[in-house]
Amino acid sequence: MNRKKISAYIITFNEEKKIRDCLESVKWADEIVVIDSFSTDETLEICKSYTDKIFQKKFEGFGNLRNFALECVSNDWVLSVDSDERATEEIKNEILALLAKVLDVDVYFVPRKNYFFNKCIKHSGWYPDYRQPQFFNKNKMKYRESDLVHETFELKDNGKVGYLKAHVLQYPFLSLDEFLRKMDRYSTLKAKQMHNEKKRFRFYQLITHPIGCFLRMYIFKLGFLDGKQGLLLAMLYTYYTLIKYAKFWEITVKGNNKRVKQ
Repeated sequence: MNRKKISAYIITFNEEKKIRDCLESVKWADEIVVIDSFSTDETLEICKSYTDKIFQKKFEGFGNLRNFALECVSNDWVLSVDSDERATEEIKNEILALLAKVLDVDVYFVPRKNYFFNKCIKHSGWYPDYRQPQFFNKNKMKYRESDLVHETFELKDNGKVGYLKAHVLQYPFLSLDEFLRKMDRYSTLKAKQMHNEKKRFRFYQLITHPIGCFLRMYIFKLGFLDGKQGLLLAMLYTYYTLIKYAKFWEITVKGNNKRVKQ
C-alpha cells in the first residue's frame, strides 16, 4: 500500500543558530510547516530556503501556538520537532515504515537524547524524556489551550498511545546565557499559568520545591552519574524552581493588593 503522507511542524522565535540543522533533519517529510512568533533575527530567511509554508502568530502560550500549528498542516500525520531538536535517520526510517502500514496506534511518544555542555545526559530525569507526543494523527490529539508553557495534551475519540524506539536529539542550551534567558521566560510563563489556574501560593514552596527539585534530579534520578554536567543541571533547575515560585508569589501579592485597593 502507499504510505501515508506526513507533515513536520516547527515553532520558532529567534532561532537562527539552531533552525537550519533542525530543518535539514526533516527534509524527508512531505511538508514542512513553520510557525513563527515574529522573529527579528535571520530565522525566517533560513526557513524560506526550506519551505514556503511559514505562518506568523503572536505568542499567547505554547498550547495555543501548537494547536494553531495543527490547523496549518495539510496531512493527518504530524511530526512535531522543536527548533533545538534533530530528527535522526533512525526516527525517519521508523516513522516511514509505520506510515506504510495500517496503524492501530494514533499518538506516539518519542524518546529524546538531550545534550548539555557537549555531554549526552543519560540520567537526571532527562532520559528518555518523553516530553509529549511528537508523532501523531492530528485528528486524535490536541494540546491544552490554557497551557502557557510545559504544555500537555488531550486525546480525542479514544485515541491510542504508543512509543517509538528511535530517538530525537535535542540541544536545548548552547550556552549558560541561553539557559538563563529561557528559564527567565519560562518561569514567568509558568508563574502566570499557576495563577490563572487559581493555584494557591504557600511560602514554604520557596524552600521545599527547590530542595525537592535538586534531590529529585541529582539523587533520585541519578544525576550524579552525569558528572559535572549532572551537578550543574540540578543546581540550575533548582534555581529555576526558586525563581518560578518567587514570581508566583509576586503575582499573588500584586493580585491581593489590587483586590484590597478595590
